[in-house]
Amino acid sequence: MPIPKAELHLHIEGTLEPELAFALAARNGVELPYADTEELRKAYLFEDLQTFLNLYYELMAVLRTERDFEDLANAYLARAAAQGVRHAEIFFDPQAHIARGVDMGTVVEGLGRALGHSETNHGISTRLILCFLRDESADSALRTLDAAKPYLDRITGIGLDSAEVGHPPVKFREVYEAAAALGLRRVAHAGEEGPPAYITEALDVLGVERVDHGLRCMEDEELVARLVRDRIPLTLCPLSNVRLRAVDVLAEHPLPAMLDAGLLCTVNSDDPAYFGGYAGDNFDAVREALGLTEDRLRELARNSFVASFLEDDEERRAGYLAEVEAYEFS
Repeated sequence: MPIPKAELHLHIEGTLEPELAFALAARNGVELPYADTEELRKAYLFEDLQTFLNLYYELMAVLRTERDFEDLANAYLARAAAQGVRHAEIFFDPQAHIARGVDMGTVVEGLGRALGHSETNHGISTRLILCFLRDESADSALRTLDAAKPYLDRITGIGLDSAEVGHPPVKFREVYEAAAALGLRRVAHAGEEGPPAYITEALDVLGVERVDHGLRCMEDEELVARLVRDRIPLTLCPLSNVRLRAVDVLAEHPLPAMLDAGLLCTVNSDDPAYFGGYAGDNFDAVREALGLTEDRLRELARNSFVASFLEDDEERRAGYLAEVEAYEFS
């Protein structure tokens, strides 16, 4: 069994495997522009973030009903459990669904049915994080938060994702202030393709408690020192970084240098159906490509639970951390 870990950077729509995409397409009468799963899988090769996003949004057309979202989440949870995930904080993109006529309730109720039984069925505790699409307007984000208000008993926090360049965090100041007033936790993608200044802005303007990606912080020594001092977690996604060309090859990934600098790094899968692996696959990949020691892998697993939003259940967090310390590598 892989080392116990929390997954903190996971887009549920990005877990849509080709086989499930075709099954849901058949169920809902959606015609996909691919002959079969093999042809679709070949399309999962990307030049950059935008070429990935184009396919990512195209395939969402198969997600129509509560049952579809429930099946999507259950498929992810089963795969994650097999890879050692014990706690998952799951992103979803309601604007992408609302824009095609699928309302907030359909998405949250469908995901909620799977997440509500995730501990019993998969041994995984979960949290749900609503993400805003940064290439949509700030007004759209505010409307989306308003639409989510009836479901806030099932939503732990908010995030910010999609195309980063040209959409600085400050654009979403108002919606983050509104979310904070509602008691929601706050994270944001920053410093993947965008500059280190986006990370600083996410901290100062949006008040984020965790930075998703944050890879480019290493270009700014003062920012690194701040992240270390304030123990701001970074949710890194190594296989995603390679597939989207943020890093040329995994052996050149800055993860070891980031750990050496004292940064609170975690390893996650991002959009695993598209990027070549789930959480355990990412751990295996960095272990092999970067020569990480067992102590480093244990540190990454420990960090994932430390960085998780489990303040409402410290006993559970302590139990997970105990599992990490007791784990014996084979």
